[in-house]
Amino acid sequence: MLTIVENPFDIEQDIDEIKEKLQNNVTAAAAAMIQSYLEEQNNIPLNIGVTGESGSGKSTFVNVIRGLNSKDDGAAPTGCVETTMEVKSYPHPNYPNVIFWDLPGVGTTNFPADKYLKHVGFERFDFFIIVSADRFRENDVKLALEIKRMKKKFYFVRSKIDHNLRDERDDQGSEFNEKQTLDRIRTNCIQGLQKQGLEDTNVFLVSSRKLHLFDFPLLQQTLERELPAHKRDALLFAMPNINLEIIQKKKEAFQAQIKYFASVSALIASVPVPGLSVAADAAMMATTVAKYQVTFGLDSESLKTLALTAHVSFDDLKAVITSPLAAQKITTELIIKLLYFSVSETVLMAAEEGARFIPFFGIPVAMSVSFTFTYRALNMFLDMLADDAQRVFRRALGLDTSV
Repeated sequence: MLTIVENPFDIEQDIDEIKEKLQNNVTAAAAAMIQSYLEEQNNIPLNIGVTGESGSGKSTFVNVIRGLNSKDDGAAPTGCVETTMEVKSYPHPNYPNVIFWDLPGVGTTNFPADKYLKHVGFERFDFFIIVSADRFRENDVKLALEIKRMKKKFYFVRSKIDHNLRDERDDQGSEFNEKQTLDRIRTNCIQGLQKQGLEDTNVFLVSSRKLHLFDFPLLQQTLERELPAHKRDALLFAMPNINLEIIQKKKEAFQAQIKYFASVSALIASVPVPGLSVAADAAMMATTVAKYQVTFGLDSESLKTLALTAHVSFDDLKAVITSPLAAQKITTELIIKLLYFSVSETVLMAAEEGARFIPFFGIPVAMSVSFTFTYRALNMFLDMLADDAQRVFRRALGLDTSV
């Protein structure tokens, strides 16, 4: 009987056991182990608490980071008064294991600071984001000090920074300097926190309407660096495409998983049933490619949301797409059709089926060909979608999409 190791993230130990089972020809058990590992990776929980005083813009932040507008189904309610009256969870629409918790404003009559952490269920959160629309106040500092005492991470986000820049531009006219204004706001926030006992604290200047600008990319990098290794991909896949670098990181994270899918394909190929491996491979690829599509924001709903927020037309975004995988429903039939259009993949499919009938060596050859076939096909599909994601991102920002 196959035993899953206690630490689900120790893949080297898993692979050793897989090899042992393969030597004993227990292919079904080995395939099940790989599938179990991949499912565990895709369901690692990440709980993010977003808090701050009422009116700070935390609900808008929760929506935008999940790729939603305030009027979309499942969006956190927003308004100029305190709309968050209880702890409310908002799972990511594509990665429900990543949950953003919209927390009541700290320091309000209903939620005094000294009882706040107990009220919201402090233990469940991996880290906190403390949002303020202007300066960080006494209640924000009290909350941060308590979080620090309990040895959890917190990050200060100064929201609505685009509003501040607009006001400064109106006041200063031709003398306005954006960089100097941003530096001054950041310095004032940090100095204010230091005076209240929070040394070595960073403040991230963010516009929820324009996440690709200002400090949100730096916040994303900081979170990625400081999270435990097994939770980094969970955060990465849930993040919106705020720059070309994050698109590349998503691609690399997906590439690291392909060898496991290819291994499952090879094990299926060991079963001497004509046509079984190709059908199973196509179904597995369809599921995997659909995940690529939504993670890169290339499903129809994500593209429509991007068009709305970037003030470009949906047709303009579709015009720069070159692969047949974006803005389409990913089905097994579509995957098979694309594989047959690829000459090299068609040759590998035929070779895999033909190898089954070679005496003695047929099954090992079929397994090797199946591994190569799946590995190459998934990389091909991943390249298509990653390239399209970069083109769409450039078009949304009005950049040259031919670069």
